[in-house]
Amino acid sequence: MPGALHGIKIIDLTRVLAGPFCTMILGDLGAEIIKVESINNGDETRGWGPPFVEGESAYYLCTNRNKKGITLNLKSEQGKEILKKLVSEADVVVQNFKPGTMTKLGFGYEELKKIKEDIILASISGFGSEGPNSSLPGYDYIIQAMSGLMSITGEKEAEPTKVGVAISDVLTGLFTCIGILASLQNRDRTGEGQEIDISLFDSQLAALVNVASNYLCSGIVPERMGNQHPNIVPYQVFTASDGELVVAVGNDEQFKRFTLLIDEPDLMDEKFETNTGRLQNRKQIEQLIQNKLKLKSKNEWKQLLDQIGIPNGPINNVSEALQSEQAKSREMVLEVNHPFIKDLKLVGSPLKLSKTPIEVLRHPPLHGEHTEEIVSKLGYSRIEIEEMKRNKTI
Repeated sequence: MPGALHGIKIIDLTRVLAGPFCTMILGDLGAEIIKVESINNGDETRGWGPPFVEGESAYYLCTNRNKKGITLNLKSEQGKEILKKLVSEADVVVQNFKPGTMTKLGFGYEELKKIKEDIILASISGFGSEGPNSSLPGYDYIIQAMSGLMSITGEKEAEPTKVGVAISDVLTGLFTCIGILASLQNRDRTGEGQEIDISLFDSQLAALVNVASNYLCSGIVPERMGNQHPNIVPYQVFTASDGELVVAVGNDEQFKRFTLLIDEPDLMDEKFETNTGRLQNRKQIEQLIQNKLKLKSKNEWKQLLDQIGIPNGPINNVSEALQSEQAKSREMVLEVNHPFIKDLKLVGSPLKLSKTPIEVLRHPPLHGEHTEEIVSKLGYSRIEIEEMKRNKTI
């Protein structure tokens, strides 16, 4: 069954995480993705390991399925000519070079429009095309620091802490994907392409959501609160007899049910009846709850809390999460055919579409795996291809 984006062709000039994550989503949705890499080492993440599996890094494998791979020397005139031919047949170009690099290569938006009038160019960078930081490279860790995210992550008395994954890259990939889908819809309506300018910094600022809004509305600078919530109590980590779990009591009615369940009369004091009162008496409430929750196991509390509709969950490690029955039922771990890796497992797509389901039709491409196939379809002969290989054009 054709995917939702069947018939859409995307030239992927990105590497590392934000861009490849974006184009992988579009590939999962059925778009044809041609991943263009340098002829030397290719995407930097190919070398980011261990772990490696049969020479392929786990990092590279996580964001590059459902793509064809081609290597091109974009500093050579013939390499640029091949890219022009690819663009002439494409709907979207996605790139994450430093601002200005595409123009220097001769592939800025105005140049691309001359090749394909309705082309959509999605540009990803650390800080966008404008502003005092626009020329700086974009690294997730730096963005987490500069966006304010690290200032609110970690325990209050400890140092600022980054999120355990490159979350700014992931969010930027998602925002870029949204921008591309919106631009395709606009193109279908108006016949016009456009340029999309997405930055990691902007994306992470937007993702501060209620924390940013709290500051903008109050003028109070948010602080690190560890696993506590700035607006809700109790909404945090507690320790059971065999490990940690999260309890998230979201409203006053839930708090009444929770108090009855754990059988703690002191929590029935009228000063705890509203969330405002609970915020004002946070430390007292937390200690009363902790004294009770340490008496049973995580699973015992989960069963009891689920029965009365109190959001909760054990803190799983990555293995426990991926091997959980819930993950299995949602097909969130997939086995993908690969020419060298036996039983390659990848994280599945969260997109569950009833009419156009996600399919993984291609393994993450080997370095330059489809170069000859793609170049020959552009009209180059076998002799020309061999010559380009000797000249290190491809």
